[in-house]
Amino acid sequence: MTQQNNSRAGIALMIAATIVFALQDGVSRHLAGTYNTYMVVMIRYWFFAAFVIALAARAPGGLKAATQTSQPGLQILRGVLLAGEICVAVYGFTVLGLIDSMAVFICYPLLVAALSGPVLGEKVGWRRWAAIGVGCIGVLIILEPGVGVFNPWAIIPLISALMFAIYGLLTRYVARRDSSATSFFWTGIVGAVAMTAVGMWFWEPMARPDWLWMALLCVSGVLGHWLLIKCYEMAEASAVQPFAYFHLVWSAILGISIFGETLRPAVVIGAALVVAAGLFTLWRERRQG
Repeated sequence: MTQQNNSRAGIALMIAATIVFALQDGVSRHLAGTYNTYMVVMIRYWFFAAFVIALAARAPGGLKAATQTSQPGLQILRGVLLAGEICVAVYGFTVLGLIDSMAVFICYPLLVAALSGPVLGEKVGWRRWAAIGVGCIGVLIILEPGVGVFNPWAIIPLISALMFAIYGLLTRYVARRDSSATSFFWTGIVGAVAMTAVGMWFWEPMARPDWLWMALLCVSGVLGHWLLIKCYEMAEASAVQPFAYFHLVWSAILGISIFGETLRPAVVIGAALVVAAGLFTLWRERRQG
């Protein structure tokens, strides 16, 4: 795709994408609180697969070009890993809430930075290691393991963040030989196949009003990815990525106003440390790049 280097438009699109993704998280929590998580994610992936097929069909070379890859094993692993991560994240919303789940999940850029050395062979200097350490302290503050009884469910968003970080690293790795369009196509198709193989065994009748929520979930998923694609067409990733943290803000607003969640002081302090460490890591990557 052709990049236009319009930072203002890119930032606006990124913020819009975070609003849509936060809405998607809220709807996911509502539906997964009533129906099986695998079924909810499966239907969501059906629409996602239709979206990537439509994009590939309109792109130069069509579907044939989108499917061509010299590393199908890694592409399949990426797709399965992301589908599994979404299931873990959605389940985390139902047992831990949007605010606490997202406050822990936003540590994933730090996990990417920490694992980029052993996985991709990238150099991680002491400054980035210091930022990773600060982020870990922030996560510990959020979890409060030494205060009262530690909530074992808090490990769920950590697992989700680790899975998403590994997915991100694999995406960087396959990008050395595959185009972003090819990776995007394989992500949607593999995820849809994997979730259908699992979700079909957990099918439940859905009430008519909830089908409207499911339609909103599917549309928001497609719209969010479309906004991200347009965002990266408009501006460099390093310029817009810091604004992805707005996702936490919108999730907190939804959690408090719709689901009656509370914003603990420990979450505010810990999330601030995690975000600051993440922004520093992004700044270092941009400077070195």
